[in-house]
Amino acid sequence: MIDNLWKKVARNIASAGVFPVPISDSLIELLQELITEEQAEFLLIFKKPSKTLEQIKELTDMDEGSILKMLDTLMYNGIIIGTKSRSVGKMVYKLMGPFPGIFEYTNLRGETDERHVKIAKLFQKLDSERKKLDEAGLKAIMSVFKNLPPTDRTIPVENQVEVGTETVMPYEDVRKYVEEYDDIAVAHCYCRHHKDLIDDPCKLGASKNNCFLFDKSAVFAIEKEFGNRISKEEAMKIFREAEDQGLVHKVFHVRSDVNRGIEAICNCCKCCCGIIGMYRGGISPLHTMSSYLAEVDEELCVGCGTCLEMCPMETIYADNNKAIVNPEKCFGCGVCAHHCPEEAIHLKRTGPRDVLIPPSITPSD
Repeated sequence: MIDNLWKKVARNIASAGVFPVPISDSLIELLQELITEEQAEFLLIFKKPSKTLEQIKELTDMDEGSILKMLDTLMYNGIIIGTKSRSVGKMVYKLMGPFPGIFEYTNLRGETDERHVKIAKLFQKLDSERKKLDEAGLKAIMSVFKNLPPTDRTIPVENQVEVGTETVMPYEDVRKYVEEYDDIAVAHCYCRHHKDLIDDPCKLGASKNNCFLFDKSAVFAIEKEFGNRISKEEAMKIFREAEDQGLVHKVFHVRSDVNRGIEAICNCCKCCCGIIGMYRGGISPLHTMSSYLAEVDEELCVGCGTCLEMCPMETIYADNNKAIVNPEKCFGCGVCAHHCPEEAIHLKRTGPRDVLIPPSITPSD
C-alpha cells in the first residue's frame, strides 16, 4: 500500500513538470526525503496541478484549518506554490514538478546542512538516469519540443544592443523589467548551489546570489523566505556584475508565454545551468526565444580566443586564426561581444526567433 502511494504521488508530481522524469526508485527515494506520508496522501488530490481552496475542500475530509496548515507547510518546503489569481481573485495552489519546480525551490535558500546535501545527491542520481538520447529518442523528443513554446527567452547584455532599436513587450534588456516591476526578490542560484552541494563548483567562480523573481512569484518567495526583497538599484548592480562574470540572462515568462509577464530571470553559466546542462549532456534540446545573433568583424578579430572560452554554447570556433560563429547554435546572449577585448563582435538583430537546438548525440558504447 505504501509503495502504491508513493508511485501515485510520484506520477502526479512528474506530470506537473515540464521535462520528462521517469517514475523510478530514485524519484520515490527523493520524494520520501522531501515529504511525509501524510503529505503524500494529501498531494494525491492534485490530479490537475492547480486548485483553489474550494476545489481542495471538495476532495478531502480535512477541515479548512487543517488544509491551510498543510498547504502552508508544503509551500514553505517548495512542493506547492500559492499565488492570488488576478482573473478570479482567489488563491490558486499549484503542485510543482521535479524540474523545474521542486529542484529550484529546494536550493533557493542556499542551505548547506546534511539533509540538503543528501537531497542534492538524490537529484543528481535522478538526473543521471535520464540517459543520453539515441537517434530514435532524439527524433521523438524533437517532435515534442517543436510543438511546445520555448522554455525561456534569452536577452542580451544591455550595452551590446544597438542604440535606438525599437523594442516593445517583451523587453529585450533586463533594465526594462527591473523598471516594470515593484516586487523583486533575489535568491541563491539554485543550479550553482546544487553544484556546490555535490562538490562540483562553478568553473567561472560566479556569484550565487543572483536568481531573480518578479511580481507574484517574488511576493511568494519573500513570504516563504526563499528570497529577499531587493531595490531596483541593487538589482541592476547584480545584473551588471553577472554580465561581467560571463553569465547569460534567461527570462521565464508566465506559462512560457512571451506575451505575458515574467516570473523569473536567471543568470546562467554553462557549467552549472540545468537547462544548458541537459542540452550538453544529450538529454534534451535547448529551446529558447531570441532576437539576436553574434557576428564577427574579421578585420578587427585578432584570434585571441576569448570568445571561444566565454561562449556558453561553445558555438564559436577558430578558423585561420579568426573567430567564426555557428549561427545554428547561437542564441544571441551577447557574452562574447561583452568580453571581446578588440570589440570585434557585435549583435545583429534578427527579430524574435524560436531557437531549437538538438542535443549532441554520441554513439553508444
